[in-house]
This record gives sequence, C-alpha cells and structure tokens, in this order.
Amino acid sequence: MELIKAYKSEEFLMSEEARAIRILAEYMEPARRFKRLGIRHAVIFFGSARTRAKPELGRDFYTEAADFAEQVARWTTDSHERGERYYICTGGGPGIMEAAHEGGARVDRELNIGLGISLPFEQHGNPHVEFSRALEFHYFFMRKFWFLNLARAAVIFPGGFGTMDELFELLTLTQTGKSAPMPIVLYGKDFWEGLFDFRLLAERKLISEADLSLFRICDSIDEAMAYLVPTLEKYHSPGGA
Repeated sequence: MELIKAYKSEEFLMSEEARAIRILAEYMEPARRFKRLGIRHAVIFFGSARTRAKPELGRDFYTEAADFAEQVARWTTDSHERGERYYICTGGGPGIMEAAHEGGARVDRELNIGLGISLPFEQHGNPHVEFSRALEFHYFFMRKFWFLNLARAAVIFPGGFGTMDELFELLTLTQTGKSAPMPIVLYGKDFWEGLFDFRLLAERKLISEADLSLFRICDSIDEAMAYLVPTLEKYHSPGGA
C-alpha cells in the first residue's frame, strides 16, 4: 500500500486539526491570484442577494446598482492606467451583486471580481465574472478580510443581515483606524433613514459627531458619484496602496 504524504491527504486536510491550514489557504491563494492579475484596489458593492430587476412593488435598485457600477467602471477606465484601476468587487452572487457586475461588464468584464461563499441557500455565481476572477470561500471572516483588503470605496444598497454585518464591520474598522478612510455610500435615502437613526447615536454620545461623516446617504447615481469620486481621489492617489 502506497503511503500518502500529509499535504496530499484529503482526509487530513478536511479534518478539524487542519483547520488552520485551510484558513491559511484562503489567505494565500487569493493573495497569489490578485498579485498575478494585478488587482490592487476595488470599489465594493454590498446589497441583498434577493433584489430583482423590475420589482412589482418598490424601487428598482437592481437597475440602479447596474447603472452605478457602469459609471464607476467607465470612470476608472477613462481615468486610470490598467494597473491602477478600481475593480468592481462583490460577493459574486445574485441580486445587487449580479447587478453591479452586469454594469461593470458593460465597460470591461475583466473589472469584475466575485468573492463567493459556500452557502446552503441564496448564493450562486453570476455570469458576469470570469473564472479567473471568481473566488469561493468557506470562512466568512476570510472573505470579509479580502473585501476590506481590496476596498478603497464601498457602496451599500438595501439588504438583510449579511449586508448589515458587512456595513457595520466596515464602519467599525474605519472608525477605529483599522481600515484606511474611504468613501462609504449608503444608497437609497428612504431605506437607510427609515431603518437607522444614526444621529440618535451621536445625540446619546454612543458615537462621536465626527463618526457621522464616515458615510454619506445618497439617493441618486449622480449624487453618489459626486461624493465618491473626489473622496476616493483624496484618500487614494494613483500609485498608492
């Protein structure tokens, strides 16, 4: 019987004892891939996987997300050399994620990056991300690490628990200086102002008044771009990290 080296043993690699190796792999493989592809920074789009185009009721955030991402992709293509462009990065799934990648693909499909996660429901890859730019994670925290590692700006559309988790981690990291400052757009005034009273947190001294400037609630693509682009250029000049 041929002996199997430990690093070739699937039984070992999938065991509890090898969890640290699997975690490390989800750090090292994306790092290697992004370096090979020259991907250094991105605009992150978060939002619900359940959002659909042309809803029977309510606002069509799907179409707005696609049009917004298209404008971001066109702006960076026109304004930056290939190695300095801002990629359109999402969780790689349906809903707002697919919408953003649909918009990015209208300009350049290679600008799309999908950081997927293995889930028993909702999640599946969307058709607008090339195979080399589509990643699949097991660990949520490693996936979120890569979102924040690449993020130079973030656009948050209406969403559920996952979107809120991503938003408040991002706000916490920028508030505490663990993440570099960046423009954070909360898109959809009625939704965000109806959901959270951010000013109440400041009034009750639970956050500082300055923390309210960590994000901007915007209600149109033009308004969001007018905030995102100059703020992004202020914090992240070409050639920067």
